[in-house]
Amino acid sequence: MLDKLRRGERRVERSNAVNVKIALLPGAELPQYAKPNDSGFDLVAQEDYVVEPGQTVKVRTGICVELPVGYELQVRPRSGISANTKLRVANSPGSVDNSYRGEICVLIDNIAQVEYDVVRDEDTNAMTGVEVAQSGAADTLDGSYVLGVFPQGTYIIRKGDRIAQAVIAPVYLAAFEVVTELAESERGAGGFGHSGVRTEASV
Repeated sequence: MLDKLRRGERRVERSNAVNVKIALLPGAELPQYAKPNDSGFDLVAQEDYVVEPGQTVKVRTGICVELPVGYELQVRPRSGISANTKLRVANSPGSVDNSYRGEICVLIDNIAQVEYDVVRDEDTNAMTGVEVAQSGAADTLDGSYVLGVFPQGTYIIRKGDRIAQAVIAPVYLAAFEVVTELAESERGAGGFGHSGVRTEASV
């Protein structure tokens, strides 16, 4: 695969920048931060994808990275996509381990419910079954649509769409110490729901 890669030379000019070596697969471009102090840089789809309700697709980004020791790359959702569509980053945040050298891909779920139409006999009008409801268009990430016959709730991810963002984050390894008991704390073993949902001011 390395003979297909081309190296990205440009670096982000930030005082706290971490040097990340990056290789670009054919057709990919160097990732960009939308604004100088943004936490994440955009991950861009390298192909077109049709994502039907209930489906999960693996979206290629065309980039491979070599991170400094002590760091990982986290794949996170873009808020606009989460707010305006039914598409979600499946394992969010996804961790790209320091030792991984392959292409970074993003798992995208379409959480829209599969809709069904009732099928009836033309003569008796009796129900004979159900079929997946069809639509004459599929939505895209920018609010437009693509004409065609698709299951209702289908999205089209187009090549060049910014489908997620990546954040470079430090990793702290645990040095485990086996003990026979743990120190007392105010919460103790209180687990899920232990602290409630209402604030004191609302009582």
